[in-house]
Amino acid sequence: MIRLKEAFETKRMVDDFNLDVRTLTMGISLLDCADKDVNKFNENIYNKITYYAKDLVKVADDLEKEYGIPIINKRISITPIAIAAAACETDSYVSIAKTLDAVAKEVNVDFIGGFSALVQKGTSSSDQILFNSLPESLAVTDRVCASVNLGSSRNGLNMDAVAAMGPMILDMAHRTKDKESIACAKFVAFCNAVDDNPFMAGAYHGVGEKDVVLSVGVSGPGVVKAALVASKKQSFNDLCSTIQETAFKITRAGQLIGQEAAKRLNVPFGIIDLSLAPTPAVGDSIGEIFEVMGLEVAGAPGTTLALALLNDSIKKGGLMASTHVGGLSGAFIPVSEDRAMIKAVKQGALSLEKLEAMTAVCSVGLDMVAVPGDTPWQTLSGIIADEAAIGLINNKTTAVRIIPVYGKTIGEMVEFGGLLGYAPIMKVNQFCNNDFITRGGFVPAPIHSFKN
Repeated sequence: MIRLKEAFETKRMVDDFNLDVRTLTMGISLLDCADKDVNKFNENIYNKITYYAKDLVKVADDLEKEYGIPIINKRISITPIAIAAAACETDSYVSIAKTLDAVAKEVNVDFIGGFSALVQKGTSSSDQILFNSLPESLAVTDRVCASVNLGSSRNGLNMDAVAAMGPMILDMAHRTKDKESIACAKFVAFCNAVDDNPFMAGAYHGVGEKDVVLSVGVSGPGVVKAALVASKKQSFNDLCSTIQETAFKITRAGQLIGQEAAKRLNVPFGIIDLSLAPTPAVGDSIGEIFEVMGLEVAGAPGTTLALALLNDSIKKGGLMASTHVGGLSGAFIPVSEDRAMIKAVKQGALSLEKLEAMTAVCSVGLDMVAVPGDTPWQTLSGIIADEAAIGLINNKTTAVRIIPVYGKTIGEMVEFGGLLGYAPIMKVNQFCNNDFITRGGFVPAPIHSFKN
């Protein structure tokens, strides 16, 4: 049983080290909203989401006041629209995106995720409609997030879909060129996507989930940093133990908030995702944890090991604390959202290639990376393919959230605002991959996928 005093033990973590509940995310199935009339479908999803999520923000605000733990975001994830809307007799899902944006504003959540498609084994006609609708949909909405799962270790990698991502991302960038190409920040390309991820932009409500659930995402890079500062001379053994113990405490507090929120909303509790997700705030950085560990800057030799042991220790600590750990749980490395990572890019210590190597051992992949607006689509698709390959072979979730910022070039800065932060435009490899990325077809699943 989780005791109240365990939450209050985190008070100093909140006040001094930026501990927060990063998100309360309500997952809602839209499978029972299906209708061949897209207008009726829009009406159905609007009514269902408002019915279940109408009190989400109020409950979160009340809990924040009662427990003294900040709850930064309130979000909704839904059944992937390419599945939920498959029965609609329409050639565009833009109206659905607008409906989702309207309902997100009605219930006052920060984002709604699930304008998504799962195409790891092939692209259906509904998936293709979603692909065609994505650039406009993300350009004309404010709170809608989207994702595409391109492959899995069990099924292989859909290279036709990978090739389609590059032009799509450039279209998003151009449509929001007056807003620093912000539409791209609301889109993620996955390999091995998970059904219960509460974090945006990649959250969706999997078809195997309950009708409605409430999940929680907890963060606290500053708390881990503070624990390591207090134990600076530790061996690697003790370093890992310190991180695990800290993750245990953070997870217990987060689970208390999540379970209480689910109880008040009268929905089942889903999972707790303990992911060290940095923010642009001072002291809330993954890169600063590396520095406390003994690295001069993120990207120095040893950085990949530092990230690997951090990610693994976070998972172990979380699993000791709760039977409900899920989502991605580990460490995120979004460049634009981490002051120390931004500094490392500026100093030349952190390149796109080094980031790619680090994604082999972190929770997700290349995240919030800004690149020149004139980057060829083939290069973007190639970066996504490389990242997917890491996930495919290593049986882990990988993802790419890359922003080719229209009109910007290497070294310039781009300001996204809020938790999305700011970033320097990073250099991309200039060598040509056109003949490779346009081959089309399918990369078969790796040999270790055959486990039956």
